[in-house]
Amino acid sequence: MRKYLFFGLLLATTICGKTFAQNDYPTLSQVAQRIQKLSTDPAVELKTLTKTAGGKEIYALKIGTGDKDQKPAIAVVGGVEGFHVLSVELALQFAEKLVGEHSEALTSTTFYVFPNLSPDAYAQYHAALKYERRGNAVAVDHDRDGAPGDNGYSDLNGDGLITWMRVTDPMGDWTTSKEDPRVLVKADRSKGEAGKYQVYKESVDNDKDGKFAEDLNEGIAFNKSLTYKFPVFEPLAGDIAVSQLESRALLDYLFEQWNIFAFVTFSPANNLSTPLKYSAGDARKRVVTSILEKDQVSQAMVSDMYTKTISAKAFQQTNQGTNGDFFQWAYFHFARFSFSTPGYWTPEFKGKTNAEANFLAWSDSLKQDSFVPWTLVNHPDFPNQQVEVGGIKPFVSTNPPFEKVDEIAKQHTDFILKLAGMQPKLEFHNLKTEALGNGLTRISVDLFNNSPLPTHSEMGARSRWLRKLRVDVAVPSESLISGEKINLITSLGAFEKTKMSWLVKGKGNITIKAGAPHAGFVSQTVTF
Repeated sequence: MRKYLFFGLLLATTICGKTFAQNDYPTLSQVAQRIQKLSTDPAVELKTLTKTAGGKEIYALKIGTGDKDQKPAIAVVGGVEGFHVLSVELALQFAEKLVGEHSEALTSTTFYVFPNLSPDAYAQYHAALKYERRGNAVAVDHDRDGAPGDNGYSDLNGDGLITWMRVTDPMGDWTTSKEDPRVLVKADRSKGEAGKYQVYKESVDNDKDGKFAEDLNEGIAFNKSLTYKFPVFEPLAGDIAVSQLESRALLDYLFEQWNIFAFVTFSPANNLSTPLKYSAGDARKRVVTSILEKDQVSQAMVSDMYTKTISAKAFQQTNQGTNGDFFQWAYFHFARFSFSTPGYWTPEFKGKTNAEANFLAWSDSLKQDSFVPWTLVNHPDFPNQQVEVGGIKPFVSTNPPFEKVDEIAKQHTDFILKLAGMQPKLEFHNLKTEALGNGLTRISVDLFNNSPLPTHSEMGARSRWLRKLRVDVAVPSESLISGEKINLITSLGAFEKTKMSWLVKGKGNITIKAGAPHAGFVSQTVTF
């Protein structure tokens, strides 16, 4: 009996422990178990923001000690794209490593972790039919023909994967790559190249409108439905911005968290290994579409730190934001410093300029099964043409093998902690009291931002959304001869100071407090 009891306890420990024999990305239930385990730590506050249309919870973790709302904070965001399953694991492992290995960081910084903002789409990774899904579980008529989700994907070769189909057509736009015959590329007409194929996602024209997979059996994509450059009338975006339960709940929550000074979003977009560039013309528009000049300097500095911390180097990374995405919203509309990274890139192979050919060369070198060979199928919509199904398997090009994730998570945890070390830090310096006679005293002090980052992004100061630095002087009104009891400072730059002074009479104490939730607070008591 004791032997069975011991075995049962050992099995339970193995299943419940974080490091159980995990060889693939976690299911939603496994993610939930790890989040619940995190919530047992005294430094962690767990909140369910809402449930999606598919009944899946959107979690928010607030991690810190002391008065969490009055310290600078970083928000770490995963799962803005459902197919980017790596992002969920990176956000979750960051929270676990923070609590388990780096609790000293919690004394000065609060961390908000949103592990998965697209759980409906994420679930497709573990479904019987795998495809890179973006939309949630809301029923949407993407092609506006009166029937929601009536023309989605079809598994034509029965392998449980949705890849591509190529249809032989001398008038087609696509041909095979010279770098790898498995890969299809657009024919370069300027070089006299003829096309061989038309290319579609693996599907059937169920509604007989001549289009393929234009009305997917999925709803709205979180990362396409935010307010910045909202892509009106595009599939997966919705009729209006922030129309979904999860996007509305997240933004409602964020607008009450005044202490967030920066976001780190794990997503396909990248402004860390390749920072955004300032455009004077776009910055002067009524609707600003360029990072502002001073923010470009800050971002370049953070980018340099990122590239020195993360060993992987970006290969042909051109996605610096897409319309309606979250990371751009956090900067352009929420006015915080906002950084995004995929977290992982396929290593670059010499002689490969095509991203898919480069990926397959890497995969082949590891003897990984990442490609579905092109295979003939009978297609009802092309009875007189040759149709083949194949291509790179879903998820594998954007998500590394799971055994590589721990090291990726460790490096990105190090980066986020270094970013936290750069947060605004207010200090008082050069405090002086000067007796002027007749019972009068001049009190002066410098308020100094001892940080390489400014207290406010330039976008935050320009939009006037971020709270200004407030300086309060606690002194009886009858003792204050000159100087304001409340001063508002728009911003302090990196290592910048501002001088303040007051004239008081009599004897007593004066307490000076300065700060803002996203920049922290500092106080000083002076006897005069």
